[in-house]
Amino acid sequence: MTKMRVVIVGCGVVGAAIAYELSLLPSLQITVLDRQQPAQDSTGAALGVLMGIISQKTKGRAWAMRQISLRRYETLIPELEAATGEAIPFNRQGILLLRLDANETEEAKWRSLIDQRQSQGWQLEAWDAATVKGRCPQLAPVVPAIYSPQDRQLHPTQLTYALVKAAQQNGVTFHFDAPVQALDWSTEGDRTRCTAVQTSQQRWEADWVILSAGLGTLPLFQSQPEPLKLVPVLGQALQVRLPQNMGDPAFQPVITGDDIHIVPLGGAEYWVGATVEFPPGVGALSADEAALEQVWQGAIALCPALQEATILRTWSGRRPRPANRPAPVIDYLTGTPNVVLATGHYRNGVLLAPATAEKVKALLALA
Repeated sequence: MTKMRVVIVGCGVVGAAIAYELSLLPSLQITVLDRQQPAQDSTGAALGVLMGIISQKTKGRAWAMRQISLRRYETLIPELEAATGEAIPFNRQGILLLRLDANETEEAKWRSLIDQRQSQGWQLEAWDAATVKGRCPQLAPVVPAIYSPQDRQLHPTQLTYALVKAAQQNGVTFHFDAPVQALDWSTEGDRTRCTAVQTSQQRWEADWVILSAGLGTLPLFQSQPEPLKLVPVLGQALQVRLPQNMGDPAFQPVITGDDIHIVPLGGAEYWVGATVEFPPGVGALSADEAALEQVWQGAIALCPALQEATILRTWSGRRPRPANRPAPVIDYLTGTPNVVLATGHYRNGVLLAPATAEKVKALLALA
């Protein structure tokens, strides 16, 4: 049987998830190309916080994708660990969102969401200030909170490496440090097809091409009639170490407040982030030290024990945000029936990676 040739461009968490899920289908011959090593750029900058149930998305594609991903992660993580023999850090202790803006309007909004999530088969809990103080004594603002026990956090880089390893075991070929130079096209009537993907070393013939390279996707098809526009949004974060875990060592959820995430890693280490930095009117997008310092001081205000932390490292990455359309972009390239875009996930690439892979399978008529 002749296998259908699929070329995936880009190996962040989204490209790796697509490669792995497609590798479970024996009818495909899959090649993944990336200009660098896996899990760089936006994946490398991510904190891996899966804010699905606690999000305000309640209907349509945005909520459907979150549900698909959360359910798939519960099976995907043990599946990958069994296949690779390697542990993937996966925090199942939920997310605690501090209601720093607590008022009657917000109270009604959260009560409505809790009721809606219950009707959808998910849990959300409204904690009063006394409960928050008892469960998380490390917190300085003693305020009400929403606890989401079924939301998760994972390590994006280790997840991506595991997806790559498992896909390789299933026969997928990966070529890193292989920047794509061009796509070859053929035209039949009013339809254009991509026939091959070219790197400096080789030409890869393709029946399907999936573009999941984030911002690196853009140069490949900007000559098309309706080019996609992606805006780079930079995010910075820190990894810190304390003498001991904050609060109850047996209860270490992700804590979030004022769009600042404090992510427990074990061993009294934490990630703190992330900034949201848009391009300036002129000049290149570069990390703003003041923006990172603002996030760090905001985290200390939430958990004063962080004042005693040693900063181990800081890092940044660019996240692709679509201009003038919702994120993410998962669709056929306009006028091209065999090229699929799976990009522009902005701040939700890790959260939506499994659902994106399912959507790509459907677009390839393989679901």
